[in-house]
Amino acid sequence: MAPSFPLSFAPQSADEAAAHKEIYDQLRQTVETFPTAPNSSNSFTYSRHPDGWYTFPEGVVSAMVIKSHLTARTTDIFMVTFPKSGTTWLKTLLHSALHRGANDLAAHSPHQLVPFLETQVFIKDRIPDLSSLPAPRLLMTHIPSQSLPDSVADSGCKVVYLCRDPNRKFRPWDINEAHRHFCDGVSLFGPYWEHVLGYWRWHTKRPSQVLFLTYEELTTDTLGQLRHLAEFVGCPFMVEEQELGVDRKIVEACAMESLSRLEVNQSGTTDMVDKTYVNNIFFRRGVVGD
Repeated sequence: MAPSFPLSFAPQSADEAAAHKEIYDQLRQTVETFPTAPNSSNSFTYSRHPDGWYTFPEGVVSAMVIKSHLTARTTDIFMVTFPKSGTTWLKTLLHSALHRGANDLAAHSPHQLVPFLETQVFIKDRIPDLSSLPAPRLLMTHIPSQSLPDSVADSGCKVVYLCRDPNRKFRPWDINEAHRHFCDGVSLFGPYWEHVLGYWRWHTKRPSQVLFLTYEELTTDTLGQLRHLAEFVGCPFMVEEQELGVDRKIVEACAMESLSRLEVNQSGTTDMVDKTYVNNIFFRRGVVGD
């Protein structure tokens, strides 16, 4: 099964393209007036979203476009993580659970199968028509709960949130500098605790709509958590499937060591916003403490 998102990226008419560019340009001008803060790597400057969280300027623009132009369906499944929380793993597990038997992982990277809304879909002056995507639409984002489209809560669609011990988020950067920014609440899509607590509170109020998982639980009992995840989104593993080992095969195929050996994840690339990344940067050891 090829990724379905490109189906929604059909060429726009000249009038549509001009209208969408005007929307983005107006928002860019607005974002330029927002407060800013340096990030720990000094590679770019964060902008502060009106709802109180930080990300790169174009990410704020995309989040605002998504808020205004994405309408959630009852059948949608939103996956949400804070960066560096097991995002790639969650994408592969949930995609594989929904598409039993499909050999997608060998041909497409996880970020092609389930692209990020704010860095791969609603970018480059594009407001795609996602109505052509078949149900259930699997949608991925890092956006905090308070900044999602109202239709996400109103539609009753499923939301799966995965969090991780924040101490494990500093490895790629200088620990002291990253820790200082993190404690100040300045981090990508942070403050961290507001991000986590927003989805935790939503989960406690509406547990049938929002599933709250931890990376540590997923690592300790991957098979059990996969079964729980599949049941939550409405595609439980039947007894016959469990006897045939369908769920176990998915766990094995989605293990980081299995994914990292695939050619598409060794030498393939993924475009995000205005950069191209080699896929192998998305695959770490996939163990607690990594």
